Amino acid sequence: MKTEGRMLKKENVALYVRNYALAVIFIFVCLVFAIASPTFLTMTNIIGVLRQVSVNGILAVGMMMVIITGGIDLSIGPLAATAGVVSALILENNENLLAPAILAGIVSAAIVSMWTGMLVAKMRIAPFIASLSTMSIAKGVVLVIADGVPHTIKDKTYTNIGNGFLWDPAKTGGLSIPIPIVIFAAVAVLVGIVLYKTRYGRHIYAVGGNEHAAIASGVNTTKVKFCTYVFNGVLCGIAGIVLAGRITSGQPTAANGYEMDAITAVIVGGTSMTGGIGRISGTIIGVLIIGVLNNGLVLMGVSSYYQQIIKGVIIAAAVLLDMKTKKN
Repeated sequence: MKTEGRMLKKENVALYVRNYALAVIFIFVCLVFAIASPTFLTMTNIIGVLRQVSVNGILAVGMMMVIITGGIDLSIGPLAATAGVVSALILENNENLLAPAILAGIVSAAIVSMWTGMLVAKMRIAPFIASLSTMSIAKGVVLVIADGVPHTIKDKTYTNIGNGFLWDPAKTGGLSIPIPIVIFAAVAVLVGIVLYKTRYGRHIYAVGGNEHAAIASGVNTTKVKFCTYVFNGVLCGIAGIVLAGRITSGQPTAANGYEMDAITAVIVGGTSMTGGIGRISGTIIGVLIIGVLNNGLVLMGVSSYYQQIIKGVIIAAAVLLDMKTKKN
């Protein structure tokens, strides 16, 4: 009985460490940058960080779902750019079509992501190669439809999606919540409900955990994978709309390289690259850690070249930690 009690206690301690280690790391990183830079904790900088992490957060949440199935999606940047360009082009021709323009942008990203879903789910092509194909196609398509140039968005309602506040800061002493972070929170809640409260969510974990066992249990793994990539495309479209609103234009090169930050945030958040394991709370903290790191390093004058090196090291460390945890 004593031995069982000790084992249970060790398991509880390990669980506690896994659940709260990320939060402790996040607080530590914030303290370091707060000491190193006097502007880090200013309201202007905090709001800027929140806006920055919202786009990456939406992309990371979608990426998390894909990785849980045992896949990966390298096309999320071009998908987001496609949504922004399509919506901007529609508004250029008719300023009264705001809602249809936004919807068309999101749908366009979902349609392009169907290509990845088909290659992975039906053709059984490796997700890395399939999404690489989609990335190249999406980059070409968005450059063609945009004619290689940015398209300005003049609609204030649209631009407020990326730059607005939930309420007027002037009336609240400068305190308000950026609309992008509200959208990110809504997306995170939605995905959390899908993952933890629906049969589809349970099937996502089953497919990533053991696909053969999932098939034996009657799970339509082809449908689950295809739908997950398309769902990810929808989230990329939402992120693209937020980003286009923030930069006030649909740019064919927008979101280039965003897949790096999204993947890093997901892995740091504890999602296993081999699939079957991942929590929305961990991904959110991972997004915050990456956002604070990006912002803090810029404030300290660290070159973007070194930032890429740091992110690469973080990814390797997170994967090694995941492998060690599984062995234990």
